[in-house]
Amino acid sequence: MKKYILFDHDGVLVDTEFWYFKAGERALADIGFTLDRHQYLEDMAQGLGTWAQARAAGIDEETITRQRKVRDAYYQEYLRTEAIEIEGVVEALAELSTYVRMAIVTTSKRADFDIIHEGRQIRQFMDFVLVREDYERPKPHPEPYLTGLKRFGATRHEALVVEDSSRGLKSAVAAGIDCVIVHNEFTKSQDFSEASYRINKLIELKDVILHVA
Repeated sequence: MKKYILFDHDGVLVDTEFWYFKAGERALADIGFTLDRHQYLEDMAQGLGTWAQARAAGIDEETITRQRKVRDAYYQEYLRTEAIEIEGVVEALAELSTYVRMAIVTTSKRADFDIIHEGRQIRQFMDFVLVREDYERPKPHPEPYLTGLKRFGATRHEALVVEDSSRGLKSAVAAGIDCVIVHNEFTKSQDFSEASYRINKLIELKDVILHVA
C-alpha cells in the first residue's frame, strides 16, 4: 500500500486547465494572434508555455512580456468568476486522508493558488503545498516531485503521483514515481502510455492505493 500521494493541482483538484488556456488565447487575441488549441496542448506537454506559438510567429519578447501580464489578469478574473470545482474531490480527499498523507505539487503561481483556495476546503487535507516559486525547474523535469518526496521524507516506492497531463506524467516518471492519470476532458488526447494507472474520478484512487504493494 502507498503511504503518500503527491497531487497535481490544475485539472486534478480544480477544473482550471481550460481557463488558463482561455486567458492566454484572449491575451493573444488582443494583439491579433490566434492561439491554436491543439498546438498549445502539444507545447504544454513539452513544458513550453502559452507563448511558444507567438514566438514562432515572430512576436517580440517585449510584447510577450506585456501580454503575459494581461493573461495573468484574465486568468485571475476567470478564477474568481467561473465554476472550477470538480465534483466529488473534497469527499474523495476526506476518505483518502484516513489511509495516506497527501500534498500538492503544482506549477501554479502562489498568487493564483491562493485565489483558487479562498473559501475552498481542499488545503485542509494536505501536509504541504509546493507552488511554482518553491522549486527551480518545472515539470516535465523531475525536480518538483523529487522535492515533494524529500519534504515527506518518503521513498519513490512509498509514493504515488496523481496527474492529468503528459507534462506532469513525464515529471513523475523521471522522478521514478508511479503515476495515476485522472480523466480530464481538456487534456484527454495527450499521451499517457507511461501511466501506471488510469481512473475517471478521484474517488477511484482509494482502490488503487489499497491494492498496490
